[in-house]
Amino acid sequence: MFELSKQFYFEAAHTLHRQIETESSRRIHGHSYRVEVAVRGAPDPQSGMVVDLGLLQRALASAREGLDHRFLDDIADLGPATMENLAAWIWRHVARDCPGLARVSIYRDLSGDACSYFGPA
Repeated sequence: MFELSKQFYFEAAHTLHRQIETESSRRIHGHSYRVEVAVRGAPDPQSGMVVDLGLLQRALASAREGLDHRFLDDIADLGPATMENLAAWIWRHVARDCPGLARVSIYRDLSGDACSYFGPA
């Protein structure tokens, strides 16, 4: 069993209603996000690959396009722009084109925040 991963970056703004630090979160603010998407499986006997990286790159480019330099509050199927919802949103958009999807991790490296989603239960 192998795990193959690929990363991409995006910049986006949002607001957020929180219980603490409410004033700064309610104002429009932005983050730099790093996303890692992992696929698990056994290599195909013919190709020797778990997944063709070109296929994975294409699926990630589509997800990135939907998020990069966007106001996340305006994305209809996202919900509140939390790291949890971003990870689940990316999963939904990548899973349809990427069999073997195992994990979507979101990082905000500048603040040390991370969240991983392992798919529907």
